[in-house]
Amino acid sequence: MAQREPIFPANRHALYEAHGYSAAIRSGDLLFVSGQVGSRSDGTPEPDFGRQVQLAFDNLRATLQAAGCSFDDIVDVTTFHTDPENQFETIMAVKNRIFPSPPYPNWTAIGVNWLAGFDFEIKVIARVSEQA
Repeated sequence: MAQREPIFPANRHALYEAHGYSAAIRSGDLLFVSGQVGSRSDGTPEPDFGRQVQLAFDNLRATLQAAGCSFDDIVDVTTFHTDPENQFETIMAVKNRIFPSPPYPNWTAIGVNWLAGFDFEIKVIARVSEQA
């Protein structure tokens, strides 16, 4: 049975300690990344929505890198949106910079009414390379 190995980025933000969760768990060759939000280092939300989305992806990148992964290793994405219809264009602009060409990961977007003060959250499953 594969052991669960907690993964944290180098500059982990205050939310991990405040809410008692790991940034990611590595199990075998899979990395299960907790929902990443556009939080500043003190755990507060970035107020500008476009910057909040970019910061969520930046936080995701840092967590992936801590496990020896990159965006290219992502196989499954789930995003959560507080106002999908009005946020879609902004999110797609960031997404298209991160994933500019195929093959794209599969993606599920879910509209929600609460994200603890945030407006966007992204969680992923990635394959960890043998070199990591």
